[in-house]
Amino acid sequence: MITSISICVKTEKERVEPTDNLRHLAEFTAVTPMCVCVCVFQPNQQSKLQFMLFSCAHSWFGCCQVTVRDALNQALDEELERDERVFLMGEEVAQYDGAYKVSRGLWKKYGDKRIIDTPISEMGFTGIAVGAAMAGLRPICEFMTFNFSMQAIDQVINSAAKTYYMSAGLQPVPIVFRGPNGASAGVAAQHSQCFAAWYAHCPGLKVVSPWNSEDAKGLLKSAIREDNPVVFLENELMYGVPFEMSEEAQSKDFTIPIGKAKVERQGSHVTLVSHSRLVGHCLDAAAVLAKEGIECEVINLRTIRPMDVETIEASVMKTNHLVTVEGGWPQFGVGAEICARVMEGPAFNYLDSPVTRVTGVDIPMPYAKILEDNSVPQIKDIIFSVKKTLNV
Repeated sequence: MITSISICVKTEKERVEPTDNLRHLAEFTAVTPMCVCVCVFQPNQQSKLQFMLFSCAHSWFGCCQVTVRDALNQALDEELERDERVFLMGEEVAQYDGAYKVSRGLWKKYGDKRIIDTPISEMGFTGIAVGAAMAGLRPICEFMTFNFSMQAIDQVINSAAKTYYMSAGLQPVPIVFRGPNGASAGVAAQHSQCFAAWYAHCPGLKVVSPWNSEDAKGLLKSAIREDNPVVFLENELMYGVPFEMSEEAQSKDFTIPIGKAKVERQGSHVTLVSHSRLVGHCLDAAAVLAKEGIECEVINLRTIRPMDVETIEASVMKTNHLVTVEGGWPQFGVGAEICARVMEGPAFNYLDSPVTRVTGVDIPMPYAKILEDNSVPQIKDIIFSVKKTLNV
């Protein structure tokens, strides 16, 4: 039995001693908390369990730490509550709360009719979801991993993506296909592919690839409200990563428009363009390079299709150098498309050197960790490519 609960707040300036009253935390609104720590003490135990709360239940602090998983969960919850036509279906999304716990608590709140467990038949339940979208509902179709979407690619490409065009605009298909995408840890060749370029090649689809918690929440809400099919590419390695979420992003009305990139870091010497987890690698590389006097501008694509070419061009016209970074294979990838767009547009004449691409290695993903690490872009690879592009 729990005998006492104490709350303490660690800030950038000081450590506040534990208090026994949660309301007492309101006194510390003048400082920004790094974390809230809940310590649970039990009798006859010398140790204490500390739980780092990365989601914020109180508005006192403004910005707060929210994991990508919790941001996605918030978006799902808010849109299910907002629109009764929205429902979630997929393998283990209901009683089990999802393979990665993204749908945690939703089945208990919304029940069997709106949070639907399916058999292990991607072709079958994806077809049901597409049919439901044609009938006027707004399904969210979860793949346990996007590698399994290959089992349902006929439904995604030939049914969902093409119907609006083939019906002369009379039959929209408002559906979201979502789940983890790209390289994970120790899952080898068949479960480690990046599908950004695969699906971005297909007209009729919108392809979204969030990086942080605000991206995840705002873009998923926009995707659910979108009248066209959206492929929403998450990343397994990012689910548990906490990011600061602004007070604006905590609102139920918060959305991020599909098709709009974001400049995450201003710079003057070279432009780095990336999406998903590798945006963080670009920012880390930029921090290292800044110590050497090289200022990188980092662009988070957020949406692969439609691509925000204007933001990329504006940056290249300022920095005169471009490096693209992606986790997918090098041939016919997202970086190759960016290169082509820049070459075909006004930014080409501003380049002082050829565009450099940083990609995954052109092989199926190895299982051995040391080989796996050398098959996907690392921070050192980005640093090397920037210096090569700048000839320093």
